[in-house]
Amino acid sequence: MKRKVVSVLLVAAMTMGVLAGCGSSNKGGSAKKATINTEKEGKILNIYVWNEEFQSRLNDYYSEVEKVSDDKSITYLKDGTEIHWTVNPNENGVYQDKLDQALQKQADASDDQKVDMFLVEADYALKYTDANANVSVPLKDLGISDEDLADQYQYTKDVVTDANGDLRGTSWQATPGLFAYRRSIAKDVFGTDDPEKVQEKLADWNKFDAAAKEMKNKGYFMLSSVADTFRVFSNNVSGKWVDGTTVKVDPNLMNWVKQSKTYTDEGLNHKVGGQWTDEWNKDQAADSKVFGFFYSTWGINFTLQGNAGKEGAGDWAVCDGPQPFYWGGSWLVAANGTDNPKHIKDIMLQLTANKDNLIKITKDTQDYTNTTSGMDELAKDPKYGSEFLGGQNHIALFAEVAPTIDMSNISPYDQGCGEAFQNAFGDYFNGKITEEKAKKNFETAIKEKYPELTDVEWP
Repeated sequence: MKRKVVSVLLVAAMTMGVLAGCGSSNKGGSAKKATINTEKEGKILNIYVWNEEFQSRLNDYYSEVEKVSDDKSITYLKDGTEIHWTVNPNENGVYQDKLDQALQKQADASDDQKVDMFLVEADYALKYTDANANVSVPLKDLGISDEDLADQYQYTKDVVTDANGDLRGTSWQATPGLFAYRRSIAKDVFGTDDPEKVQEKLADWNKFDAAAKEMKNKGYFMLSSVADTFRVFSNNVSGKWVDGTTVKVDPNLMNWVKQSKTYTDEGLNHKVGGQWTDEWNKDQAADSKVFGFFYSTWGINFTLQGNAGKEGAGDWAVCDGPQPFYWGGSWLVAANGTDNPKHIKDIMLQLTANKDNLIKITKDTQDYTNTTSGMDELAKDPKYGSEFLGGQNHIALFAEVAPTIDMSNISPYDQGCGEAFQNAFGDYFNGKITEEKAKKNFETAIKEKYPELTDVEWP
């Protein structure tokens, strides 16, 4: 798999506004050396996150945790260090905006107020790990070697490797995607809930569309929202969102538009407005008429299992679906200027590079962790299976997909362009505007969000 290399000019255009004052540069050349206070470890370690997922991983699996405050805002370590959590929602760029504001003040902030570590997703990781932005610390400067992370999936390292070849982040998870479906509905419509047989019905988009019509004829919905398929289509594009100053809409995204319009018009989806809403969550409950959801590893244990409840446990299974994809993933990044490098190094190694710890996380939570050898062992273990998935060994399927993940088309614009694209076409799917109007709305939104982008090219 080829590593994505972002041009300095492109990243600089994005970082000049939001990370001004953090050491970003638009001139290229050698990046400034990261600043780390190594004289004495600080007593306050500030971590920025967008939800409680990593917070719970650290609290449950980091050996140095002594206790957690009742409101979970502070984690106390055995040596007296306090981890202070700052949580802001990821939706609509709020998390990035708040993080950017904090990083802009990093140079002048007191040690106890500095950002020490923050998390990023693949959609915008490059914005923070670009060498010229100079807001993240290369892992080698923390004393973390390539050998320490040799067992991790390569793509998880590619995502946070800068143009100079320096690794600037690490993750405890890999996030290949699968299609999760209701066993009871599969039996009613297909006559079987066997994952291999169900996969035959969903092996490509033509078969998936045919299966959706079968679902409708039996009184079910194939999907909850048009948003459920967006990741699958957007992961299988032929190029990046942006070329120079031009937004290039990939033909596969227009395939998503075409399918989404058909599904909405013909009642093949439940017409839920988007993901993470109450109605979308309810569509995963045991009494729902929705057949399935495209989810990556974390989605099954972190979202689906909770939404399905006890009544839905055992009524779910997974198969590959029509196309391979990935969704999400969280990377730990050390902030330039931190006075807690030793603590950060220890947290990173324990939670992202300790095989035994990672396997325990998988067994306890069903998360797919970032140890290739560990996941291969579980994939081949005849005794391993998920009770929630009716005893199915979902790790075996994830282990086949994870090594194939290709991040060569990611860019710093992925989240912003992806959200704007879906928002622009929402009214078109619901018959409120024409397709041409939706295109114009997207062009307007994207130029307002990214003034440096001057043109939009449609297939």
